[in-house]
Amino acid sequence: MTSSIAKPRIVAFTGSTRRPSKSRTLAETIGRAVANHIDARIDCFDVADARPGLGAAFNRHQLSAEASVIVEAVERADALIAITPVYKGSYTGLFKHLFDFVDQEALANLPVLIGATGGGHRHALIVEHQLRPLFGFFSSQVVSTAIYASDHEFLDGRLVDPGVIERVETAALQLAALLEARRPSELLAGRQDRLDRLHAVHAVS
Repeated sequence: MTSSIAKPRIVAFTGSTRRPSKSRTLAETIGRAVANHIDARIDCFDVADARPGLGAAFNRHQLSAEASVIVEAVERADALIAITPVYKGSYTGLFKHLFDFVDQEALANLPVLIGATGGGHRHALIVEHQLRPLFGFFSSQVVSTAIYASDHEFLDGRLVDPGVIERVETAALQLAALLEARRPSELLAGRQDRLDRLHAVHAVS
């Protein structure tokens, strides 16, 4: 079993501005599925946690304390679950705005699971056409199975569609496998390397 000092830290972040939300429900459902396969710490945030200080910031130094906590959690994570509701055919503006503040090197080789929620299946390709390229820019290791869930696949605040639940299980297993493949020493080394690079960037900014 993975030692507690190197217990993987998985951050789930959603682009939802309200709570409860289907995106948050999807992120938490995925987190629980991953936890069935690997002993990990899972922290869940969304845009609502960042408060208005996220949208008001033009540079990283202007971020509110709440928004800074999320940016730093994303940068220091050992894996990321990134979920967005679909607004006007794309990820939410504040979802992208937060990642604009994430250091370009912080997510390199990081295991990432992507997903989205929307009103109907016409938006399903957002995960492939927009989310996957976004994390491709960061050189992240995006799992092959992406997840999209539409409104009618939830009931009473729960994800209930068997097909989507099956994809959640598949994607969760893929994310867990990527983390399991990294020995505790590699997790710690990778974590320290990211911190060192971030400290260097912030020292000159």
